[in-house]
Amino acid sequence: MSRRCPALDRFRLLSAVLVVMIHTSPLSSYTALGDFLLTRVLSRVAVPFFFMVSGYFLAKDDYRSAASFLKKTALLYAAAILVYLPLNCYAGQLSLDFLRRVVTDGTFYHLWYFPALLLGVPIARRLYAMDRRTALALAAALYLIGLGGDSYYGLFSRLPLLKAFYEGFFHLFSYTRNGLFYAPLFLLLGGYAAQLTGRLSRRLLSLLLPLSLSLMAAEALCLRRFSLQRHDSMYLLLPLVMVLLFSLLLRVNGGRQKALRDLSLLLYLLHPWCIVLVRGAAELTGLEGLFVANSLGHFFAVLLLSSLLSLVLLRLRPLPISPKARAWREIDLAALAHNAALLTEGLAPGQELMAVVKADAYGHGAVQVARCLRKKGVRAFAVACLSEAVALRKAGIRGLILILGYTPPENAPLLRRWRLTQAVADLSHGRALAAQGCGVHVHLALDTGMHRLGIPAEDQEGVLSLFQEKGIAVDGMFSHLCVSDSLSEGDAAYTQRQLRAFYGAAEAVRAAGYDPGALHIQSSYGLLNLPPQPCRYARAGILLYGVLSDRSPTLSCPAVRPVLSLRCRVASIRTLRGGEAAGYGLAFRAQRETRLALLTIGYGDGLPRELPQRGGRVLLHGRSCPMVGRMCMDQLFVDVTDVPEAAAGDVATLIGCDGAEALSAVDLAVSCGTLTNELLSQLQSRLPLLPIRS
Repeated sequence: MSRRCPALDRFRLLSAVLVVMIHTSPLSSYTALGDFLLTRVLSRVAVPFFFMVSGYFLAKDDYRSAASFLKKTALLYAAAILVYLPLNCYAGQLSLDFLRRVVTDGTFYHLWYFPALLLGVPIARRLYAMDRRTALALAAALYLIGLGGDSYYGLFSRLPLLKAFYEGFFHLFSYTRNGLFYAPLFLLLGGYAAQLTGRLSRRLLSLLLPLSLSLMAAEALCLRRFSLQRHDSMYLLLPLVMVLLFSLLLRVNGGRQKALRDLSLLLYLLHPWCIVLVRGAAELTGLEGLFVANSLGHFFAVLLLSSLLSLVLLRLRPLPISPKARAWREIDLAALAHNAALLTEGLAPGQELMAVVKADAYGHGAVQVARCLRKKGVRAFAVACLSEAVALRKAGIRGLILILGYTPPENAPLLRRWRLTQAVADLSHGRALAAQGCGVHVHLALDTGMHRLGIPAEDQEGVLSLFQEKGIAVDGMFSHLCVSDSLSEGDAAYTQRQLRAFYGAAEAVRAAGYDPGALHIQSSYGLLNLPPQPCRYARAGILLYGVLSDRSPTLSCPAVRPVLSLRCRVASIRTLRGGEAAGYGLAFRAQRETRLALLTIGYGDGLPRELPQRGGRVLLHGRSCPMVGRMCMDQLFVDVTDVPEAAAGDVATLIGCDGAEALSAVDLAVSCGTLTNELLSQLQSRLPLLPIRS
C-alpha cells in the first residue's frame, strides 16, 4: 500500500473477497484448521469493516445524513431481495417466515447485513448524540450480550435465565450478529477510531494489529476446542482488532475511488448467485471435481465469475449526465503543489509551511486545496473561524488546524471534539477558554504593534499566566507583521521592532521555565521580504496561490504559478448599429456597428460591479476584448467586434491564459482599486471548482 492512497476503498474490495472466502471455504479440501483460521477468524474483519466505513462517513456530519443513508440502504436491500427472489422460489422459501426474514435475517444468507444496518444506524445515531464514553460503553454492553449468543453461547447457555433469553430471541433473529447487538458498536468505532488511537504512531499500529489478530485467533481456537460456539461472528478481541485496522487504514488513506466501491458492492451482492451458477455449470459439464469438490478451484471460479459479472454490470450502467457550467473556477493542483514545494525550499531548517485556507482558501476551495497539500506533506492549516475548521475535519483533513479568529469560549467543547487549535485573542479570552475545563489546545496571539488581536507582547505577566492555566494547553505563540509588504525604511524598521518584541516575549516564557511551543510570525509578505526566521511555521496565504496582493515591490519573489483561472461562456451575440444603446440605463452606446457578446457571469458571482467602467477585459479566442456597459448580477457585455469568429458557447477567460495572452488576478484587482485577496475570496460558491493538472 502506497504512502497515500484510497486505502478505505481498496480495503472494501478486499473485504468483499474475504466474504466470498467465508461462503466458499477455499482451504477446506486441504486443511480444516487453515480454513478455520482463514474464514472464521481473518475474514471476520470484513463485515465489521463495512459497518465502520458507514459509521465513519455518517459521523463526519454528526449523523445528519442518516435519513438519506437509510433510504438508499432500504432501496438497495429491496433490489437485492428481488434479485434473489428466484432462488427463494426454487428453495420453497416463500412462506410467512419469508416476511420475518425480510425484517430480521435477510432473505438470503448474505443479505442479513442490510436489515442489520437499517436497525443499527438509528441506534448508533442515538448513542452518538451522547458523550463518547457513555456511547461506547452502551454499545459495548450490547455487543457483550450478543457475544453470549454467538461465540460464547456454550458458556452463557449454562445459566437457565440466559438460555431462556437467547432461545426466545432466536425465534425472531437467527443470530445475534444483527443491528441490535453487533452493528451499533462497529458503527460507533468507525466514527471514533481516529480519536481512540490518535496518540499511537503508524509504526506502533502496524505492530499492534498482527499481535491483536494473533490473540483473536488464539481466542477462536480455544472456543473451538471446547465447542462453545453457536456461531463465530463475534469475538471479544474483534473490536480491538477493528479499531487498530481501521486507524491504520485512515493514516494512509488519501482520496476516494468510486469504481472500487461499486465493484466491492456488486461482488458482495452477486457472489451467492455465482456460487449457484458455478455449481450448476460444473454439474452440466462434468467438472464437479475441479470446480466444486476442489475447494480452491471452487473459490477461484466463484470469484472470477462474480468479478466478471460485476464488471459487465458496471460497464452497462448509464453514465451520469454532467451539465456544462455557465461559469467556473479552474484550480491547477500541479501549480499549487509546485508553489508549496517552492516556498518550503526557502524556509529555515526545521521550519514548516502552514497553509492559510481561510475564506474557502481565498476562493480556491479549502477542502480541495487542503487535500492536495496534505498529499505533498503539508501538515498544518490556518482558517478564520470554527465553521471553516470543522468543515475541514469533516472532509477528513488531519494535522494541525489553527483558528486564527475569535471563537466564543462556550464553543470550547466543539474545539476539543474536532481536535482544533484556537488562537487566544486576549487575556480574558484565554481565561474564559480555560474556565470551560475542556483542555483546549491554543496558540497565544501576541500584539506586537498591529493592535488587532493578541495579548500585548510586553505583558509578560499576562502571557505567563496563561501558561499556568490548567484548562488550556498552550502549544504555540504567533503574531502578525502589519507592514511587511512595504520596503520603505520606516516600515522596515517597524517590522524589526515587531520581531524583537515577539522573540523577546518567547524568550521570557523560556526563562520562566515554560516551552513557548510552535512559533510563527511570517505570512506571505514576511516570506518575501524577510530572511528565514527561527520559527516552527511560516503562514503562507495569498502567495501559496501563485499571486501577490497588489503590485507592491518585494525583495524577492519566487517563481510561483497562478493556481486559479476564471472562465465563463458566451450566451449570445447580437449586432448593434451605430448610435444604438444596450444594458441597464443604456449605459453602453455603440459608436460604430458593434458585435456585443453576453457573458454568463456577473457581480452575483463575486466580480466587482464597477469592473467594466475600470477597464475590465476578457480573453476570447486568444484576443483581449473590453467589457462595456453596466455589469448585471448574472451577465456582462463584451465588445467582440474585432473577434469575428466569436460565437455562442465559446469560453471566455477573465483570469488566466488563453493562447499567448493572459489576464492576472492582480491586474484585475488593481484596476478596481482592491487587493487580490479580496477579489479572489469574494468569488461565490455557485462558481463550480474544476480541478486540473497543468
